[in-house]
Amino acid sequence: MPFGPNLPLVAALVHHYEELVAHVWRGPVARWSDSAIAREVVHDVCAELMERPPAPPRTPLAFLRTVCTRRAIDRCRIEQRHAHWVDSVDTLPDTATLHDTLDPARILEGRQRLALLADSIHALPPRCRDVFVMYRIHGVPQGDIALHLGISTKTVEKHLRLGTSACRRALQEALHDMAAMP
Repeated sequence: MPFGPNLPLVAALVHHYEELVAHVWRGPVARWSDSAIAREVVHDVCAELMERPPAPPRTPLAFLRTVCTRRAIDRCRIEQRHAHWVDSVDTLPDTATLHDTLDPARILEGRQRLALLADSIHALPPRCRDVFVMYRIHGVPQGDIALHLGISTKTVEKHLRLGTSACRRALQEALHDMAAMP
């Protein structure tokens, strides 16, 4: 028997499958027009629980509702990011005119700025760097960063302020030095 101690969880999953689909469809994904996406979310949760069974929960149905709700919220966020990215593609310049406007000097300057930014991020203290990269590069919400790192949201905000000002200061100094060169 592969599920051993998780048998109550599997039984709850099988018995309440349609109820979980309805719960997801009414809750976080109510904006979706059909229940197929809610069904996909519950199916993904089932597959994950089969691959990596968790410790047996005290109340299997409540556990499954929570996991399904969180998975649905994650899926909504992914779809929102994807939609935002697709919308932003329309604002990108045409590649035919891009070649005419970018000369080697501008490409080199852009690469130098990017290298300066990477160096300034790398020079941040480790915790500050982790917070800065998670928020600015990966787009992780501040609350999630605080939970993941075990710090308060005020500390996350402080690290973001310090990281942003350090990077800004490093870039301004470098650009000032570049402008002063003959």
